[in-house]
Order: sequence, then C-alpha cells, then structure tokens
Amino acid sequence: MELTVRYEKIEDGWWMAACVEIPEAKTQGETLEEARENIKDAVRLVVEAKRAQAEREGGTEAESLEVLTI
Repeated sequence: MELTVRYEKIEDGWWMAACVEIPEAKTQGETLEEARENIKDAVRLVVEAKRAQAEREGGTEAESLEVLTI
C-alpha cells in the first residue's frame, strides 16, 4: 500500500509530517528522516486505534468485519 505524506518545515526548524489519506496521522521530527520514520508509526497507530474502535462497536446482523491486506 502506498500513502501520500506532506512534509513541511515549521518555525522551530523541525519537520511536520501529515498523511493525506489518513488526516489523523500527523507527527514531527527534528530532521526530515526522523519525521519520515515517525509518520510510519503514526499511521500504524491510527489504523490500530480505528480497528480496535470498530471491534468494540461491533456491527449489526447485516454487517461483518474483516481484516483486509493490501
């Protein structure tokens, strides 16, 4: 799976990273490389949190949950 990440150098000289497809996934790093590594963790954590929330909420008789590997 490929995701789009926007990087922006912010006022204090750090780099901000935000995933375009997953707006909740945002992070920063002192260097661009650190921001790149941190956004991977942020995306993974957001997806895990959303999966856990979906499992807690369950579904109706007409719905089911499945893990999709892309």
